[in-house]
Amino acid sequence: MTAFLRLLLLVLFVAFAPAQAEAATPPVFQSEQAAQRHCPSDTVVWLNLPSGIYHFKGQRYYANTKSDAFVCKRDANQTGNRATRNGQ
Repeated sequence: MTAFLRLLLLVLFVAFAPAQAEAATPPVFQSEQAAQRHCPSDTVVWLNLPSGIYHFKGQRYYANTKSDAFVCKRDANQTGNRATRNGQ
């Protein structure tokens, strides 16, 4: 009986545990200058909002795609985004 109760409690805990929250969107800016004013000691990156991948100034896709925005690198990292891995 004790094993049954432990199993029941485990099932109930898993069934009613809150789902893991998705990563929040960092503060986004329409211009590089506005982003730099928000984080003067940080690097401004170009974040692809749907994919969560950001690009650095000088890379191929920096400020060159739609549905994206300028953000501060620290804010992007804290909200679960990451840098491109192929250097583009």
